[in-house]
This record gives sequence, C-alpha cells and structure tokens, in this order.
Amino acid sequence: MSIIPPSEIREVKGITPQQKQRIYDFLQGGIYCWCKNRSDEWFAIRDLLGGENFDWTNTPLIVLFNKHKNKGKSDDDAITDAGKDAGWIAKKVLDDDARNFETRDDFARSYRWLK
Repeated sequence: MSIIPPSEIREVKGITPQQKQRIYDFLQGGIYCWCKNRSDEWFAIRDLLGGENFDWTNTPLIVLFNKHKNKGKSDDDAITDAGKDAGWIAKKVLDDDARNFETRDDFARSYRWLK
C-alpha cells in the first residue's frame, strides 16, 4: 500500500538488477519477521540488520559495501554509504508492501506497521 506520510524513494545505482532483487528479497524477509514478532514496535532498517555490529558477509548486502569500497572509500565511509543504499531499497520494499507503514524521522528513519 504505502508509507504514510508519502516520501521520496531513490533508485540505488551501481549494482545489477539481480543483486538489487536479492537485497530487496532479503530486506523484505526481515520486515516480515519484524511485523510478525514485534508488530507494535517502531523499527529502523539497522534494527533488522543487527544494529551497528552487523556483519554483511555472506548476505546479499555485501555488494553494497563492496560497491563503495571499490570507489576507494574507507571502511567507515563504505559502511555508512552502503547503509544508506540499503535504506533506500528497504523504503521501496515498504512502499511496495500490501500493508501501510507510518514513518517518522528520529535519529534514523523509523517505520511502524499500521494494522
């Protein structure tokens, strides 16, 4: 259905459509699990990924980190920018979902399923 209030969704560039689809599916699974198990709680995308200490090795998200590392960025900058890319893809997942989600801008953009 949508994100309420509506907000901009940006296209993530520099990865293949197949890689983007795998990331989309991965994030969609995380969102479904959150809604099933913590349906009344707000979440930021980083909450789905294990917070600041998440290791993206062996996940579809590693291509986002590698994309930024290949541009010569430091590990910290690559992690930051890859996290932003993951956030844009997750926002698309939420916008495409059959359910409605409300959003707020705290320290990080947060979402909550509207039942």
